[in-house]
Amino acid sequence: MPLLLLLAMACTKEEAIPVKEEPVLQSSAANLLFLREEEKLARDVYLFAVALYPQSPIFGNIASSEQTHMDRTLSVLQTYQLADPAAGKAAGAFTDTTLQQLYVQLTTKAALGLADALWVGATIEDLDIADINRMLTANDVQSDIRNLYEQLRCGSKNHLRAFTSQLLAQGVTYTPQYLDEATYHAILAGSHQNCNQP
Repeated sequence: MPLLLLLAMACTKEEAIPVKEEPVLQSSAANLLFLREEEKLARDVYLFAVALYPQSPIFGNIASSEQTHMDRTLSVLQTYQLADPAAGKAAGAFTDTTLQQLYVQLTTKAALGLADALWVGATIEDLDIADINRMLTANDVQSDIRNLYEQLRCGSKNHLRAFTSQLLAQGVTYTPQYLDEATYHAILAGSHQNCNQP
């Protein structure tokens, strides 16, 4: 998940992380900190599923994408000199207590079977998109943060389409829990996007 870095600095052979002079808005800071761990939640749950269902490459593929999203979110945190809530946290460990509880609930569900794990994947992406949509409603979001949100949302839409497609192959139709029906079906009707992801 991505950003526009406006300042460039160099030190020895490595580039330093650009730093913003203006402070990030309090609401944006809270959203970025939460988003960093929400992306970690997705990655950690998918890695949990990889170990249980190695025959299904979707979990490993999307876990790799979530790592990219985590890295891009971290870059924005560093740009605004915000402490990383995921620093030093092992898989399945979170600063946010709500996400900690959600990890336990989702991995418990995922352990029940492949269809359950795919349902968990769809649930995570459903939640991610709904949260990012809420974050994007603010009128005062800095342009680089808005760009991050939009790219993460683009990736989550791809993931949601992938999980729901594989659920259908299992004979299961996913019903959105966080997105409204119109938004959900519009996402499913869309095509895969590259989202500027490597």
